[in-house]
Amino acid sequence: MNAPRRIPTSRPAAKRGLNLERIPPQAVKAALLLAILVFASLAGVFSFAVARGLTFNSARAGGPGGPQIAPGEVQSTPEPGSSGPARPNPNAPESQPTLTPWDGAGRVTVLLLGLDYRDWEDSKDYSRSDTMILLTLDPLTRTAGILSIPRDLWVPIPGFQHGKINTAYYLGEAYKLPGGGPGLAVKTVEQFLGVPINYYAQIDFDAFVRFIDEIGGVKVDVPEKIKIDLLGDNNTKTLKPGVQTLPGEWALAYARNRYTEGGDFDRARRQQQVIMGIRDRILSLDMLPTLISKAPVLYEQLSSGIHTNLQLQDAIKLALLAEEVRDEDIVRGVISQEQVIFGRSPDDLSILIPIPDKIYLLRDEVFATSGSLGPQTAGDELARMQAEAARLAVFNGSSDPGFGERTVQYLQGKGANVVANQAAGQAYANTTVIDHTGSPYTVQYLVNLLGIHPGRIIIDFDPNAQVDVELYLGDSSRGVEFP
Repeated sequence: MNAPRRIPTSRPAAKRGLNLERIPPQAVKAALLLAILVFASLAGVFSFAVARGLTFNSARAGGPGGPQIAPGEVQSTPEPGSSGPARPNPNAPESQPTLTPWDGAGRVTVLLLGLDYRDWEDSKDYSRSDTMILLTLDPLTRTAGILSIPRDLWVPIPGFQHGKINTAYYLGEAYKLPGGGPGLAVKTVEQFLGVPINYYAQIDFDAFVRFIDEIGGVKVDVPEKIKIDLLGDNNTKTLKPGVQTLPGEWALAYARNRYTEGGDFDRARRQQQVIMGIRDRILSLDMLPTLISKAPVLYEQLSSGIHTNLQLQDAIKLALLAEEVRDEDIVRGVISQEQVIFGRSPDDLSILIPIPDKIYLLRDEVFATSGSLGPQTAGDELARMQAEAARLAVFNGSSDPGFGERTVQYLQGKGANVVANQAAGQAYANTTVIDHTGSPYTVQYLVNLLGIHPGRIIIDFDPNAQVDVELYLGDSSRGVEFP
């Protein structure tokens, strides 16, 4: 493979008349902040990072009735500085993680984080992440990708047991780990998806609202009638289908609504729609030079709402590179029903159990411009189960005394690593599978073979378990005929 071709930094900078060396010291933070905002909005990640409840400023609940909007109408925007500085997020990260350095020429990936507003509202010391989105940009091909990660994915968290992916941020902050919440969140996503992450950005609610207002609102095509809840009491509004320009608070409410048929999956797609609307707004009106000129004022307003390890020079380079990516070269993906199994955790929480190969296919569609990011396990479902070689214990809890033996003989004939076969200590109406160490291919094979209901898939992480997977046969599978 040839070495990556280095993208010259002088050409994009000259395009906008930027001289990074001449930025005065007092304006460095301002320019950095703006570059983060511009890069995020141009590449299509800003709104999703803040779309669900992040930091809340109750003084900005809007006037009686809220703004009046109509299709195609642009709302008047507040003057920068009119509402004072954004309120600091009490659950913002306390330390910076050390992430994979970007070489300035190859693919770059950013993890956008939004914190759970409910944790802050309930005065909890630490927050979970309520939003995770990965952005990738390839400077060589001028392509980009956006991947939304649902908060309920059940994954291994480095140094801890399996848990919902949104708890990684909480654990990093609560246990004062190096890099804090962002560091553990990045490690968890890197391990889960198999992609290196160079930067993180945690962007608060108030910064999002103010930035949307600064660019004159965001235009979206609402596909169907939807109710949205602006912050504040008794502030529910209804959006009718059609193209309309939403001010900051309305855009936030539209993006964070999850009370639709598709729940969080619908919300992720709607948030990506708002993301692209921000990008289109900035590009269509050629706002980049104006926003750069306003950097010091914007910094005063928004500085408390941005937390990142992205440095000034790289941020500006990425913002300008992102501007050159065409809409048709931005691939968007959402980990949704097709890539997960609905299940229950040991403490009976609703969780999403990843189907690895399907998630890797989606990952490759979003992130890879040629070839895959990492090989999938070779072969079909049976071959993957055999290659995983999980230690399987079978317990017969059905009313058929011979069902356990027939099942074990069939599984062994297919190459399963059955290490125990005995009667269960109780009767089981429904066949149940318990995964102790993370054996998704074996679990998936058993689910399909025995018709196991998603609610009977249990993840009980125990690295010291004597077996990897336990299978409790119940009467629900007695009708299965083995070939």
